[in-house]
Amino acid sequence: MATDFYKILGVSKDTSEEKIKKAYRKLARKWHPDINPGNKEAERKFKEISEAYDCIGNREKKALYDEFGVDGLQAGFDPEKARQSSQWGGFRQGEQRAGNEGFGRYQSYEDVFGDIFGSGTGSSGFRSQPPQKGRDLQHDMTIDLVSALRGFETELSMQKPETCRACSGSGNDPNSTLSTCAYCGGSGRLEVAEGPMHFTKPCPHCQGHGQTGKPCTSCGGRGQVTGTEKIRVVIPKGVKEGSKVRIAGKGEPGPNGGQPGDLYLIVHLKPHPYLKRTDDNLYMDVPVTVREAIAGGSIDIPTVDGIVKLKVPSGSQTGKVLRLKGKGATNLKTKTRGNLMVKLVVKVPQTEDPEILAAVQKMDGMYKEDVRGAIRI
Repeated sequence: MATDFYKILGVSKDTSEEKIKKAYRKLARKWHPDINPGNKEAERKFKEISEAYDCIGNREKKALYDEFGVDGLQAGFDPEKARQSSQWGGFRQGEQRAGNEGFGRYQSYEDVFGDIFGSGTGSSGFRSQPPQKGRDLQHDMTIDLVSALRGFETELSMQKPETCRACSGSGNDPNSTLSTCAYCGGSGRLEVAEGPMHFTKPCPHCQGHGQTGKPCTSCGGRGQVTGTEKIRVVIPKGVKEGSKVRIAGKGEPGPNGGQPGDLYLIVHLKPHPYLKRTDDNLYMDVPVTVREAIAGGSIDIPTVDGIVKLKVPSGSQTGKVLRLKGKGATNLKTKTRGNLMVKLVVKVPQTEDPEILAAVQKMDGMYKEDVRGAIRI
């Protein structure tokens, strides 16, 4: 019976991502092996729940599963070719096409080209699926702005598909007896088109091997299981919202011994209470006293590199912007740094001291014109 990931999590196809996540967390807490020590049934259920969420909790995998079922989750699965085969009338399962004499020992132009480039099978006519690169994986990563500006190294524990060790990725129970595949008749190939030009593809039921056995009990016949891997990650200086960090070879394993795909971390930034980034420049509002604004002076400014001194010109007004050159964000491509733009904000003390009030009254006489005289509506 086909695996129903929605039934396992107790949700439907139109359930929102947030509700799917809540359903998974509820079941994971219930069946977690740490909560059920020594319970084999709990271990099986937890593994089943994790595999279900690994599929329908991922937007890309969910779309493939909804359209193609578990076949769409196989490493190296090509959705475009599957759609084309559907448009051309589907697979002619379990039969061989007559009239292949025009190709000699080949079944199709695809086989001819495969033999030219070294992936044919020779005179036997049987051709197994060649090694293919695994699919790339993509995960979101949220960090704070200062860490993004400075860059850092970290270790991530990630749940990802890995080759089933019990069956070495074949999907067959290693203790079962292999039999001829009923879908391709042992050829390892299925036709995907009719007409003057015939094309074939590796049989998805036997992975192009022409033989099948009982499904592996560890992976359910998929050849992959959900595993946890600790990955060392270097986040470079200057990553910004939406930046992609590539970790080579940490994607899904490649089928038939192929190279694994890559892992892409999509960076998201938490807002900072004082700093904002625009392009490679940073912006900060810095309070100054009335004395500092009138008389000028040197003030301390915190930066990514530590405290630096900034000279405030005398007579500075609220809104005046001063530049600290080269104290902004690092550009990922050029490795040059932007600037830190400091906007002054004059802070007035709250007091009822008569001397202070008399002093500011005297200060009003220093204005050469009405400070609101230019305002018009």
